[in-house]
Amino acid sequence: MDRDIIGRGTWIDKVSSDLIEKEKKLDRSLDLIVTESGLGASGIPHVGSIADAIRSYAVTLALRDMGYSSKTIAFSDDMDGLRKIPTGLPSTLERHLLKPVSMIPDPFSCHESYAAHMSGLLIEALDECDIEYEIGSGREIYESGKMAPFIEKILIEWERVGKKIEELTGQEKFTIMLPYFAICSRCGRIYTTHALSYDKKTKKVRYICRGTEIRDKKYKGCGHQGEADIRRANGKLNWKAEFAARWALLDIRFEAYGKDIADSVEVNDWVSREVLGFEPPMHVRYEMFLDVMGRKISKSIGNVFTPQIWLRYGSPESLILYMLKRFRGTRRTSLETVKKTMLELDHLKDMYFGRVKIDNLMKLAKTRGLLEYAYRLASVEDVGTPYGLVLNLAVASPEGSEFEFIASRLRAYGYVEEEVPTEVEKKIVYAVNWVTEVEKRLKRAWVETTDKEKEALKDLIEKISDAPNGDYIQNKVFEVVHRHGLKTREFFPILYEMLLGRGQGPRIGPLIMDMGPGNVSKILRTQIEATA
Repeated sequence: MDRDIIGRGTWIDKVSSDLIEKEKKLDRSLDLIVTESGLGASGIPHVGSIADAIRSYAVTLALRDMGYSSKTIAFSDDMDGLRKIPTGLPSTLERHLLKPVSMIPDPFSCHESYAAHMSGLLIEALDECDIEYEIGSGREIYESGKMAPFIEKILIEWERVGKKIEELTGQEKFTIMLPYFAICSRCGRIYTTHALSYDKKTKKVRYICRGTEIRDKKYKGCGHQGEADIRRANGKLNWKAEFAARWALLDIRFEAYGKDIADSVEVNDWVSREVLGFEPPMHVRYEMFLDVMGRKISKSIGNVFTPQIWLRYGSPESLILYMLKRFRGTRRTSLETVKKTMLELDHLKDMYFGRVKIDNLMKLAKTRGLLEYAYRLASVEDVGTPYGLVLNLAVASPEGSEFEFIASRLRAYGYVEEEVPTEVEKKIVYAVNWVTEVEKRLKRAWVETTDKEKEALKDLIEKISDAPNGDYIQNKVFEVVHRHGLKTREFFPILYEMLLGRGQGPRIGPLIMDMGPGNVSKILRTQIEATA
């Protein structure tokens, strides 16, 4: 069985192993293996945006684990034009539509450009997740002139490229114009220009600003005719050929992609191989992230769930785990996903540290591997304090002194000593943020009970009124259950639902003592009266 386990037993190890095998067959240098991911620059980055970088970096980690040198480039497509104003951004951006996002002022006035602001949000999240990367910029590589040799090869064979684009995608326009968008030197827009010809001697593309149609909306061109130098950031290749030029320039060996750009990747693979003579990188194709209504998460329609939102309620390791545990199949992602993944992280740790036994060696290896990659192949932290317990305590904690209350209870339960470990502190912060901002503090539903259960609750109220400690209450709860002919597995969830808003929690006796018997009595009476 062990012989079937590759590396640490995950899909990441299998992909990395296949990549090395491919590169050896091609007889290419293995001195440095470069993986790449995109940095969205056209709108507010969402969880799908950071998935690219996390997965590429995971492959880099696996390659290093195999003994190879590797790095991840996070590349910003900051020469792309702004096609639509994302929901929630100011309407003043209207006058900048179709201009390169790196040449649009930052609407929030805190970065040098719109692109720098949007990319900066993703960079901020990558840094918080301790993801190593090297920044790449479309504008910088065009301005440097390094892209020029690859652009030239594509423009010289533009008719052949145009026919292949039509064959693979059905898009006809590049059979009559070059796959290059010049930035109009008069109006500053990029998608309104039509590239007419390329002069190899001057290294310039002749263009006319004719106009275009995007998403059923027509944009008029200004009519200007001019020339764009391919050795400067005067324009850019169309996506159908740009990836290929970038791969060849940066020597990219691995890049994942979403199914929404599958046709572009297919064309670029062909351009890379047949026009540029560069074997394209290995790919893995992943499905889209959807919101709770099943819609694709999109910057333009405003249903964005950002990495920053996740990291307010969950740890970097939980976010990385969510991105790495699988890449096939669409996933509906919401705030509830954060809580579930935090709980899953604890469950995987129970398996990792042997608290939960796993007989299947493949499953054990995969579990261990996923956790190790979630921790960036560093030591897996095991603080031993369950997030579920911290979350329950956060629900029961008094407003304004949540941290002190939770820490005191964890000390009483023996989970921490006087000084609370940093990792436990973080769990407390995530849980308190969740309860106060997402659950809106003890937002309890009325719990339906039978007449017998109501009588038991009334009996319990009397028994806990002068309780000296939690153990005393614990015993009284059992007495009440037995006296009224109830079952603990049915009565205890009722108490937890009424007190915590969920069907389980810490030991009921200490919990009632911590919440205050008087407060608990009021809650139980209100529940009884509301459902009478």
